[in-house]
Amino acid sequence: MGRNLALELVRVTETAALASARYMGRGDKNGADGAAVEGMRLAFQSIDIDGEVVIGEGELDEAPMLYIGEKLGTGKGMETDIAVDPLEGTSLIAKGLPNSIAVLAMAEKGCLLKAPDTYMKKIVVGPEAKGAIDITDTVANNILKVSKALDKRVSEVTIMVQDRERHQYIIDEARAVGARIKVFSDGDIAAALAACFEETGVDIFMGIGGAPEGVITAAAVKCLGGDMQGCLNPLSQEEINRCKEMGFDEEKLYKILLLDDLAKGEEIFFAATGITSGDLLKGVVYLKGDKAKTHSIVMRSKTGTVRFVEAYHRLDKNSIMTNLMDKYREI
Repeated sequence: MGRNLALELVRVTETAALASARYMGRGDKNGADGAAVEGMRLAFQSIDIDGEVVIGEGELDEAPMLYIGEKLGTGKGMETDIAVDPLEGTSLIAKGLPNSIAVLAMAEKGCLLKAPDTYMKKIVVGPEAKGAIDITDTVANNILKVSKALDKRVSEVTIMVQDRERHQYIIDEARAVGARIKVFSDGDIAAALAACFEETGVDIFMGIGGAPEGVITAAAVKCLGGDMQGCLNPLSQEEINRCKEMGFDEEKLYKILLLDDLAKGEEIFFAATGITSGDLLKGVVYLKGDKAKTHSIVMRSKTGTVRFVEAYHRLDKNSIMTNLMDKYREI
């Protein structure tokens, strides 16, 4: 059942990616997001789960969204929490830049943190550096400990960090100890995921990004056997109020969140499909004759299985996609 469910979930992200990829470079991030949302919602209709969205998307951007509390699936089968980002990297696809993805995570009911729509400080490493990170320690000390765990010189350790003014202290400390730095513009799920795959050349992900994206990232890290820590980091009084409305009092608000605090349980699924090509996933390619090619990753924590799925789609024969693709065909 789990194996079949994993493959059903990757069809969901494929559908979202195929719908939104038509907007690449067109400058319409909300249009792209809307197409991805509609595609993901349609694809979920045929999956035998009793799912509920606990992490939605779009509130901060006032974009279309799969809303928190929305029911997904046929209502039959396992009760699940679902975390979605139908289009991570709306600005990326609007500008035709790399690393936009359609992504979701799913776990048994009650196993995903219902994170408020605010920011979170995060640090992520792959399996070889598990146990070597401490979000309360300095950037320099974390780099040194990860360097030792990986048996790499500090000058060979690569830090992935988002290009934001709030991260200048990370860049300064990383430079001071001699580490390499890789900067990305948007899309921190894809960026954090890179730290869990040796072939990407990324060893540590650090920075402050969306808390909902942090939960989705944690699901992937759990499946991959990596390590992650987080801490809510609201940047305004409005965000503090939003956290308190969701039950995060003063004690919980700044609590250090370990991996199991973000995503727990044995049965966790993660799926993502590339929309524009990036470090880990290739983007959607539309082929002649109403065909398209997608590249996805799907994982299951219970078995530790990680699959990369390269799929060819005949859009005119795909029952889920037919009406959706007709709608966006002239875009």
